[in-house]
Amino acid sequence: MRIIDLDTMPYQAAWDEQLRYHAEVLENGEPVLITVEHPPTITFGRRADDAEGNLKVDRDLLKRKNVALVESDRGGDITYHGPGQLICYPIVRIADHGLTVGSYMRLLQDATIQALAKFHLPARTDPDAVGVWVDPPHVRGVESAKIAAMGVRVRKGVTLHGLALNIETRLSDFEMIVPCGLERPVTSVQAVLGSHAPSYIAVKAMMVRCLKSALAR
Repeated sequence: MRIIDLDTMPYQAAWDEQLRYHAEVLENGEPVLITVEHPPTITFGRRADDAEGNLKVDRDLLKRKNVALVESDRGGDITYHGPGQLICYPIVRIADHGLTVGSYMRLLQDATIQALAKFHLPARTDPDAVGVWVDPPHVRGVESAKIAAMGVRVRKGVTLHGLALNIETRLSDFEMIVPCGLERPVTSVQAVLGSHAPSYIAVKAMMVRCLKSALAR
């Protein structure tokens, strides 16, 4: 699997890169794992009309704050991307791994949970919501908080999009939306672990390692 680190790149430009690598993988090229950070961006999933009501601020305000707004073709509702958030876009042929769309989503969740566990941050899935969640006492005063979001598309058997893990993300930016259409809090590795939080680079390296391991099976 090739690891392609795009550093920081606007959402649309990274999407174009995904499509380029998707075409290569579709022609039996080597699977790819893209890592990237995006400047402040709000994205809608395929159900953009349904998700419009989960945008809590005026579009003109987004322009003034230099927050991009993009209608994506991934699954899911509305989400936010920004500095300090690790984005992983695996581009793989799911049939090669004996996966369905559902089991691929579970693989992404499990790999994220495994990566966080390496830093002594317990996380879990939620039977009622896609993503990765943190329970108390790590997040005080709430039932649970989302630390990673997932949204994918499988086109001609090859995956696009993937996961977003909040590492050092400015959580106040999520107040612009109802994340994934759920009135539930969002958190980050830094918010949970405080002074014990690992660096962005360390979490990124571990996330890549866990995804590669999961997709090597």
